[in-house]
Amino acid sequence: MTTAESDRAAEYAAAGLDGQNRTALGRLLGTGRIGYVEEDADGTMRAEIRIPEDELRYDPAILILPHGGDLVLTLYNDDKNTHCAVLPSNGDPKFIWLVNHAKGTASISLDGPGTYWYGSTSGNDEGRGLVGAIVIGGEVPDHAKLDRPPQPRP
Repeated sequence: MTTAESDRAAEYAAAGLDGQNRTALGRLLGTGRIGYVEEDADGTMRAEIRIPEDELRYDPAILILPHGGDLVLTLYNDDKNTHCAVLPSNGDPKFIWLVNHAKGTASISLDGPGTYWYGSTSGNDEGRGLVGAIVIGGEVPDHAKLDRPPQPRP
């Protein structure tokens, strides 16, 4: 294991993303950093994601939100190629077309805990690694829970 891989594994562990039955992603997105959003006084969350030149990955690859809500996401394409981002949002996904050396902004709403995947659907970008995840930890709201007895947790 290289030093970069070891550092990335430690970062995933520290964020609680490497354990089964937690806010788990394992090591699916092992090519980028973990990012955290900034929250404005009005509760709106903000984050920036970049596509580095010649790397075909989002940076950060995983974005962690402290809770559900509104997120203003700015994406920068620092690459020489055109890419896009199809972003999850309640009701309708958002699409941003990113020509080379451009940026785009989307306002998305994600109201519940879970892992929300996004990627670039142009060419074979997703197949070559241009995928990311937005992770919201926490419990499902009471109104969305199944009507069954409590289940054991490891």
